[in-house]
Amino acid sequence: MKKLYALRGAAQCMNTEQDICRQTASMYDELLSANMLDQGDIVSLVFSVTSDLDAINPCTALRKGGRAEHLALFGVQEPQTKGALERTIRALVHCYLDEGAEVHHVYINGAQVLRPDRIN
Repeated sequence: MKKLYALRGAAQCMNTEQDICRQTASMYDELLSANMLDQGDIVSLVFSVTSDLDAINPCTALRKGGRAEHLALFGVQEPQTKGALERTIRALVHCYLDEGAEVHHVYINGAQVLRPDRIN
C-alpha cells in the first residue's frame, strides 16, 4: 500500500543558467534514486529560490533537462532573512512511496548545513 510523503532537498549553486540547471537536475535525480521513486508517483514539486538566483527558474531548468515533463511544478522566492544561506534552491516533493518507507532527503553542494540532521 502506498502513502503520501513529502521529501525535502536543497542545493547551492552559482547564478548562471548552466549551474542552476546542473544543480536542480542533480538534486532531483538524487531524490529519485535515494528514495527509489518513480516520476509517476510524484504528485507535485515546489521549488523555492533565494533572491540572488535569477538566471533561470528551477522549474524551467528541470524541464529543460528533459525531466518532470508532465509533473505539476511551482516556483517561489524564499523570504529574505538575515543569515540565510545564499544561492540556494530548495525543493519539496509530494509523492507516493510504500507505506513505512525510509525517507531520504537530499542536501547537496553546500546545502548540507541547512539540515545536518537529515543527511543520510
